[in-house]
Amino acid sequence: MSVGEVVETTKGAMFALQKRNPTIQPSLAVLQIGDDENVLEINKKMARKIGINVTQIRLPKQCTEDQVIEELLKLNDDQRVHGVYLHLPPAFLTSRVLNTLKPEKDVEGISDVNVGRLIRGDFSRGFVPPVANAVLDMLVKDDGPVEGKNVLLVGGKRPLQLILQCLIEKSGMATLRSNRNRNHLQRQVMQADAVVMLDSGNMDIPSTWLRPRAEIIYCAPTQETGLDERGTSNVVRSCSRWLQDQHYRPWRLHPLKLQPLTPVPSDLEISRAQVAKPVDQLATEIGLLPEELESYGRNKAKVRLSLLDRLHSQPDGKYVLVAGITPTPLGEGKSTVTVGLVQALSAHLKLNSFACLRQPSQGPTFGVKGGAAGGGYAQVIPMEEFNLHLTGDIHAITAANNLVAAAIDARILHEATQSDKALFKRLVPSVNGVRKFSPIQISRLRRLGINKTDPESLTSQEISNFVRLDLDPKKITWQRVVDTNDRFLRKITIGQASTEKGQIRETGFDIAVASEIMAILALADSLEDMKNRLARMVVGTSHSGLPVTAEDLGVSGALAVLMKDAIKPTLMQTLEGTPVFVHAGPFANIAHGNSSVLADKLALKLVGRDGFVVTEAGFGADIGMEKFFNIKCRASGLRPNVVVLVATVRALKMHGGGPHVSAGSPLPREYIDENLSLVAGGCQSNLKKQIQIAQQFGVPVVVALNVFKTDTQAEIDLVCQIARECGAFDALPCNHWAQGGRGSVALAQAVKQAASKPSNFQFLYHSEMPIVEKIRTIAQRVYGADDIDLSLEAQTKIDYYNQQGYGSLPICMAKTHLSLSHMPDKKGAPTGFVLPIRDVRASVGAGFIYPLVGTMSTMPGLPTRPCFYDIDLDPATEEITGLF
Repeated sequence: MSVGEVVETTKGAMFALQKRNPTIQPSLAVLQIGDDENVLEINKKMARKIGINVTQIRLPKQCTEDQVIEELLKLNDDQRVHGVYLHLPPAFLTSRVLNTLKPEKDVEGISDVNVGRLIRGDFSRGFVPPVANAVLDMLVKDDGPVEGKNVLLVGGKRPLQLILQCLIEKSGMATLRSNRNRNHLQRQVMQADAVVMLDSGNMDIPSTWLRPRAEIIYCAPTQETGLDERGTSNVVRSCSRWLQDQHYRPWRLHPLKLQPLTPVPSDLEISRAQVAKPVDQLATEIGLLPEELESYGRNKAKVRLSLLDRLHSQPDGKYVLVAGITPTPLGEGKSTVTVGLVQALSAHLKLNSFACLRQPSQGPTFGVKGGAAGGGYAQVIPMEEFNLHLTGDIHAITAANNLVAAAIDARILHEATQSDKALFKRLVPSVNGVRKFSPIQISRLRRLGINKTDPESLTSQEISNFVRLDLDPKKITWQRVVDTNDRFLRKITIGQASTEKGQIRETGFDIAVASEIMAILALADSLEDMKNRLARMVVGTSHSGLPVTAEDLGVSGALAVLMKDAIKPTLMQTLEGTPVFVHAGPFANIAHGNSSVLADKLALKLVGRDGFVVTEAGFGADIGMEKFFNIKCRASGLRPNVVVLVATVRALKMHGGGPHVSAGSPLPREYIDENLSLVAGGCQSNLKKQIQIAQQFGVPVVVALNVFKTDTQAEIDLVCQIARECGAFDALPCNHWAQGGRGSVALAQAVKQAASKPSNFQFLYHSEMPIVEKIRTIAQRVYGADDIDLSLEAQTKIDYYNQQGYGSLPICMAKTHLSLSHMPDKKGAPTGFVLPIRDVRASVGAGFIYPLVGTMSTMPGLPTRPCFYDIDLDPATEEITGLF
């Protein structure tokens, strides 16, 4: 192909590329050492013919290899750059440098990956070096046959030799390697139909050596010239490939095989027996790009939010919520059902599906409940990594929460011990004789109505208003947190050291997952949204009755920095190798108790139009599901297609009048032996009520009966029959705990069928409804109460929130999960009660009002015999034992 033909072909490729995306322009970066303008001009001149953008990065002559690599890493991450040309001295063209450059941007085709692809014959992703391409074009330019043509390669470095040899032989020609001995070289030249001089040096080939009609081709080293027409063609090709990569990628999921054992081993033994796929392999199978993944070891990775931009036009899949009936204190297995369902959908029905789970707190992991990775043959693996630390999101929340707490008490101390003038000098320090407000301080000035940016222009009153938050210590609502069940931190006294100058006050600790920052993480839909929500958090009230926010404290920017990685969902996998997002874990009693909006949104894009995202809500449908609909769906704009309502024979017997169930105590005989009367009673009360709650939102309900080994067939059949009679779309027994996804295939089929039906989703209340009426609506229509009873304190708070403009926020009821009512011992579906509202608080950053129903502890305590008695580590193998 002639130079002109190459240019015209490349222009044609550019036209096709810009027809697909008119805003795209291929971009080449030239990385050079020194000030040589010649190569840049050559490249720019060539690029102008095609329409390519060229930028130059110059490094000083004294630069090191590490500096070159640092620049290459930047170019790798820059999505605006589609190709990189290395104009470097030979000493810098080391294997380390060449292999730092992403193969996708190596338009010279000189990295080991690209060389290997060409030698292997894979031309779909690699690039042919421009020199090699030009030589090949010249060898086949005439109309004569090339089969059997002998080509002698003289000189040159080994990679180029190998590539040319490979290309020449694939074209049907034969290659000869040069011999430096002049006599041998003469004989080789006389046998050749063409001679390619890759690096002639001092070697000269007389014309008398050449056979008749034989040709000789001289190749100048690329590094001394510039990227030629074929090189710019590679840049266009790279850009085209990049654009193609931005499209949705069909899944190529390879499920892992399960071999369930009987009896079923412990969760930890099952998890450890399965060999998980490397997380980068899983990511590739589900269509993620390498640059969208941040690996945390072999088994888990953060997924970048840029995925939402890449797939913004991709239709969402079906959205399935897993909720439950009112549970026993032992839990009824919503996480296990969630995992079993996605295993069935993906591994057995071959439908793209994603599970979205909350990250477990270390409180229950080391307390009484244990982990939250699912169980049996339906769990997330490795379960010990899932339950311990994961990627550090809860630790980030703890650090951010406690930074706010430290800022509050420090500010109270400094305001109490300094004059306005002294405070102003320290808050706006003089640097090189100049005072300057930080951006967050200018935001505070704007909220105060002070439209000034020069610190010297403020009046004395404006300075006083600016520097004094005037927090009332008795009205601080922010507490410190720790991710451990520690009952003795529920109420503490701080400021007792003499250095705190008498600033003593009572406060307390919550468990980390009860922090408002956790709720914000779960509800934010972007980094900017999270930053704004963090700024809006109200930490207390001033003496004059004004709310004081994290932005007023000047700390919200720092909080966003602490949370910038935590906002990315964590990718893991189930026992059968299907994908799971683990993200956020808000306390379901006082917050909305759902996994994150972002995890759901990312998953809905990844599964595609016909795929399924199965997300989990905390506790029963009266708590987690109601909050999912009225809070999370308002924040996300997403609408569910199906609710899967988890029930167990055990819980139904409890609601049907069975004896008390408590964690750590043996189950009474009524829960082990067949008892159809108790089962029927529980179905007609609690199960029926929970189905009706879901139906109020216009979403079809599929009941999933999580089967235990003590359940009889008669009990199972009775539950499914009554559930259908009560309005469920379908009701199926599930045996995923013992069989994995195969045990939930019937459930998966029912969910698929229900999701194909029209959804008439509607909110329970309008956001503009008065706060009291929203509370009353939930109490009556969800819990079954006759009415609500507001305490004087609750009514005063409601009036205050209305005055501050918070009246349109949704309601997040802080209520026991052990009963539909506020009374934990009232099982079934209680009626004839009045719901007492003792207090009302606001999580303004998270975006909801939470009324307190009865006494609600935000710091659990450890039982007499916590789980940690059984948790241990083998120092020789580093294997963990005792987790469940």
